[in-house]
Amino acid sequence: MTIRPVLAAFTLSLAATLAAAQDGPPPVTVASPVVKTIVEDDEFVGRFEARAEVIVRSRVSGYLEEIHFTEGARVEEGQLLFSIDQRQFQTALRQAQAQIDVAQASFDFAQEQLERAEALIENGTIPQSLVDERREAYLSAQGAREQARAALELAELDMEYSRITAPMSGRIDQTLVDPGNLVGANDTRLTSIVSSDPIYFVFDINERYFLAYARDARVRGASLQEGAGQLEVKVSLSDASVEPISGYLDFSENRLDADTGTMRVRAVLENADDILTPGLFGRVNVPGSLPYEGILIPDAAIVADQNRRLVMSVDDEGNVTPIPIRPGPTIDGYRVVREGLDGSETIVVEGIIRARPGSVVTPERIELPLIAEN
Repeated sequence: MTIRPVLAAFTLSLAATLAAAQDGPPPVTVASPVVKTIVEDDEFVGRFEARAEVIVRSRVSGYLEEIHFTEGARVEEGQLLFSIDQRQFQTALRQAQAQIDVAQASFDFAQEQLERAEALIENGTIPQSLVDERREAYLSAQGAREQARAALELAELDMEYSRITAPMSGRIDQTLVDPGNLVGANDTRLTSIVSSDPIYFVFDINERYFLAYARDARVRGASLQEGAGQLEVKVSLSDASVEPISGYLDFSENRLDADTGTMRVRAVLENADDILTPGLFGRVNVPGSLPYEGILIPDAAIVADQNRRLVMSVDDEGNVTPIPIRPGPTIDGYRVVREGLDGSETIVVEGIIRARPGSVVTPERIELPLIAEN
């Protein structure tokens, strides 16, 4: 008979405890902002360009005989690409060599005649006029010999140019002329080669960014152009599975374009595996500030109030107070706070919907990692 009142009292006590728990301050997760040295990045869209491009043409005229490369493959400097029918050049080379023999014989005869005349003039056997005539013949033979030597060198060059080699290493395009066609000297376009490693990435910055970068460069003790090589950049592709590729700025134009108000800037990137191709678009991240102590918070801790951005600060008693902030870019998975926080605050990072301004919450404190986990 006494058990039932005890059970009833226990049930009433448990219900009262649960009701008190339900009526208590809601739990939220709080943490202090991450404070560390950061450099803000600016992002631009640009395009990859080849460091060098060569249009392959023949230096001699003739009929194309053979193609010695695979279209689209990588070629090395000096590699044989095309050969032109060499028979006409071989004939010209033999003619030039024969002309050398004729010119050398004429020169040797004229030299002997001059030496004999100079010996006889000392004895007064022949007149001076005859010596002058033989000296003139000697000089003419000497000039003819040099002319024949030049003709031989030209014939040798033509023979060499009939074998067209790659002027640089890179990726070669398709052939534009099939064997059997007549190729014009310095006229017919045969193919093209673009260098692939390293590769350029070019993009445009406007006047505002130019002034900011120039100011930071002066702090480093250089001009924007002189300090370009000190700035490391990262270029991302549209394929998110490819890791951002590191490079550095190496060039900027010496003036802003009067029509567009922009300046062309160039970065250099390594491309040993040929992932990057001229004409491909990408996004480059450029350091947009000098290193400074930054305050970073998760995006989940920020709420919008019309045109303002707020975070909810929690004191030791659990009181919630809104703080207006001015957010900046995202770095290491966090949002940079440019104004509003000094890093000593405790803010709500999870359960923000339960933290209303002026309310009381039950804070559960955590420590944010230096780099946000995905």
